Amino acid sequence: MLIYIKGLEDERFARPLQLIANLFFEETEIRMDEGQKSELAVAVQLRQEGKQISAQAVLTADDKQYQAEYGKMVTAVDEKEHFKQVKNVVSHVFLHVLQAYTGITQKWGILTGMRPTKLLHKQNQAGVPAEAAHRKLQEEYLITEEKIDLMQRILDRQLTMVPDLYKVKDEVSIYIGIPFCPTKCAYCTFPAYAIQGKQGRVASFLSGLHYEMEQIGRWLKEKGIKITTVYYGGGTPTAITAEEMDELYALMYEVFPGVEDIREITVEAGRPDTITPEKLTVLKKWNIDRISINPQSYTQETLKAIGRHHTVEETIEKYHMARESGMNNINMDLIIGLPGEGTAEFAHSLAETEKLMPESLTVHTLSFKRASEMTLNKEKYKVADRTEVEAMMNMAEQWTKEHEYVPYYLYRQKNILGNLENVGYSKPGQESIYNIMIMEEVQTIIGIGCGAASKFIDRETGKIEHFSNPKDPKTYNERFSEYTEKKIDKLNKLFP
Repeated sequence: MLIYIKGLEDERFARPLQLIANLFFEETEIRMDEGQKSELAVAVQLRQEGKQISAQAVLTADDKQYQAEYGKMVTAVDEKEHFKQVKNVVSHVFLHVLQAYTGITQKWGILTGMRPTKLLHKQNQAGVPAEAAHRKLQEEYLITEEKIDLMQRILDRQLTMVPDLYKVKDEVSIYIGIPFCPTKCAYCTFPAYAIQGKQGRVASFLSGLHYEMEQIGRWLKEKGIKITTVYYGGGTPTAITAEEMDELYALMYEVFPGVEDIREITVEAGRPDTITPEKLTVLKKWNIDRISINPQSYTQETLKAIGRHHTVEETIEKYHMARESGMNNINMDLIIGLPGEGTAEFAHSLAETEKLMPESLTVHTLSFKRASEMTLNKEKYKVADRTEVEAMMNMAEQWTKEHEYVPYYLYRQKNILGNLENVGYSKPGQESIYNIMIMEEVQTIIGIGCGAASKFIDRETGKIEHFSNPKDPKTYNERFSEYTEKKIDKLNKLFP
């Protein structure tokens, strides 16, 4: 969809307006010149009188006109902040004319960021009463009451689970990435490599991972810094052997400070076909009882279509095996909008989940991630329309409410079906602390391993710096010491 914006010359408007247009149409392009015939044209007129900025947008299509107007007082003290406030005004009118033209209401308003609850946390930390904070979110971003209520419930749960959430900036969490899986799923863009026949590469990777853990552990001990949570992700951390897992956790206890006092250690065992009695025994040996076993769907044809080679029966069998081994905090994931699935298939997945009742259930909405096989071959993967996807999300909300699960974190993604969200639900008191940390960005998270991303957060300003290890095992194996050194340099600046 090519959209011509008439009346705006500043190219800085193009990107935010494209993100808003993407909420309504696939693969939009914003043009601010008349050089190419567009499919839609929107005329925008900006006016400033004193400190009052106002905008009018007019969309003409099929001999009909759709108009919107909005204005606000600008309180900016510098040019950057001034443009930000003007952009907000333009975004308001652009969203309104597209809503009028398409008949689609965007419940998240003009908000296109991943972490909406951070906005509410910011207001809460500043001491703004909830009612005033909600009103500000509605006025500034056009978020609906329904979504604001969801954000408030999540904030309340997070502060109940982690009462010192605003004070954990002096601690760190650790993410350990294991980049191997039995097979690569069609929707996946995580660093994940099929493990079959790659044992030499796995051994080399683990050598580098052990080195990183030792160096980071030494630094933490020297600085006297506590670890809040540890999360083993990937890939699938249970794709390696039981012996390799045993060595890895033994090393964690040896080199990390105060492992016995870490609030939570999670191991993603997402692919049921990687779970064995031997691996569960290793997890229990090292007091790890929070794992994920992810069905994604309980329809076998869907699993085959997306490249997951386990069976529905295997998911159920491995869940019971984990329970019998003493796992008392199990998460399961479901994905809304997988190819060929609608409300009937999703109702079946919820019914099967009801037979198991994991401690937490994360409901993802399918996102066409840029580099995934599913995105590169969209014509092969027919998915539900916006209305049906939203109906499935409503089913998830109703099911979790009826079964006394509470929402405790959410995040959004680009190209997510229906412009919806991913929501983590749990039984009260079983919320994942790591998920709260990674979503609310309240502390530094050190990424260790192949493809692991670190977030270095300034404890005074909150400024975030991202740093990622190489995604492919070969490059990682060649340069892990270099990347470890770079991370420690950055950490020394944050924790002098």
